[in-house]
Amino acid sequence: MRLKAALLACALSLGLAAAPAAQETLRIGVEAGPTSLDPHFASLITNIAFARHIFQPLVEQDHQQVLRPAIASAWRIVNDTTWELTLDPNARFSDGTPVTAADIAFTISRAGDVPNSPSSFRYATRPVARVESVDARTIRIVTHQPTPLLLNFLALVMIVPERNREATTSDYNSGRAMLGSGPYRFVAWQPGQPYVMERNPNFAGRAPDFARVEFRPIENAGARVAALRAGDVDLIEIVPPEQMERFRTDPRFAVAESPSNRLIFLTLDSDRENSPFVRARDGGPIANPLRNRDVRRALSIAINREALVTRVLQGQGLPAGDLGPPGYFGTSPDLTPPPYDPEGARRLLAQAGYPQGFSVQINGPNDRYVNDEQVVQAIAQMWTRIGLNVRVETKTRAVWLSEAARLLYSVNLAGFSPNPEVLGMLETQIHSWDPDLGLGTANRGRFSNREIDALIQRARTTMDDEERRRLTQEATRRALRDETALIPLYFQVNTWAMRRGIAYEARTDEMTLAFSARRAQ
Repeated sequence: MRLKAALLACALSLGLAAAPAAQETLRIGVEAGPTSLDPHFASLITNIAFARHIFQPLVEQDHQQVLRPAIASAWRIVNDTTWELTLDPNARFSDGTPVTAADIAFTISRAGDVPNSPSSFRYATRPVARVESVDARTIRIVTHQPTPLLLNFLALVMIVPERNREATTSDYNSGRAMLGSGPYRFVAWQPGQPYVMERNPNFAGRAPDFARVEFRPIENAGARVAALRAGDVDLIEIVPPEQMERFRTDPRFAVAESPSNRLIFLTLDSDRENSPFVRARDGGPIANPLRNRDVRRALSIAINREALVTRVLQGQGLPAGDLGPPGYFGTSPDLTPPPYDPEGARRLLAQAGYPQGFSVQINGPNDRYVNDEQVVQAIAQMWTRIGLNVRVETKTRAVWLSEAARLLYSVNLAGFSPNPEVLGMLETQIHSWDPDLGLGTANRGRFSNREIDALIQRARTTMDDEERRRLTQEATRRALRDETALIPLYFQVNTWAMRRGIAYEARTDEMTLAFSARRAQ
């Protein structure tokens, strides 16, 4: 009965307001809608971005991923394992009820344990031992061990009401459980259909400029461009490189762009003795050469990163030699993109025992990253020039994700965004696969080095910023310069285009947020 009453109250608070005038509606063309409205179902950037409209985290990340108040108006470190947060007394769910310590504790207990989650938030909630209520406005979060990135993890976990404890993912997807404290409240959604929301009058923060928002999924980039030019939408994300300059010079439109923290890289199967798509040049079996660090280094310096960015991406990228973009916490100024050196690559291959090269297949998506299939084709051509026999196979996002997770590839084009330090890349992509520790969870090449693991584990429990920075830099240098654990290629540039009269605050985290759009002055 508690659930039914809560869901009925939610539905009444969401559905009775009349639709505002047409000029109050912002229509946004996005590549894809959410896979679920349950804010804890999948830790995917797209899902988190949609959830941020209806719900709020304790603290949130701004457009450059700097922490700022949300439900918590202030916070401090009591000791290495205790964080104290002050709750905003004005924080209200959309039905007008206050957000309480019980809601925080329930959310943290739920977020990492949603049934059938394809991408769990357990990494964010696992460090928490308990949530204590100090008084009506103050909570303490106690962790199992020092966790310097705790608030950054929790910035991705949306707070839901404890009274909806019995709500299932299906209840969220139907709209019945969509009760949050964010700037908007739920109106309507069906998979593949527009996601409609309207201003939450009980939101404690700055009211968004647009009273009503329609997110329209338009998977094809060319179709998104056409929709904006035709006036069917007001704002689009992920603008194709060849269209960006046209929008930039057309007085009817405006653009926004920001360097991304998403690294595009190649994973290499450096673990198995026999890798599925590595063969001798004649097609016969061969011991996996990707286990040899000289081979991995050769493959890296055989890639012309500058050409990838200027020719394939038409300038919408930044060549990479580190795990994070310049200025990101934990990056090293000396880890610059390795120079293109095909002659040096051939020497390294010969030194490793492969003077005639070998056969290899590069896998990747054809609809996930900007010009991803073209990038894979370009790398294949570069590797052919150093004597390799290279095949390419790209697949749609869903198939590619599934097969990569099952370790079906030898070489794979991938992308990842650390949150918000380089340490996030080290923990997920470089550390040995260790499900008990929750580390190496996205290490598809199964690279493993115990000395580097030890550095990462020390860094992730070091509260002192400067010491954590030093440990992070040392681990990254060992992983990239000494071992070529993976091959960094470039950082994407995030892009948006919009009709004149709208301004958008470009974000490093790729999220398209309606409340980041403003009426232009």
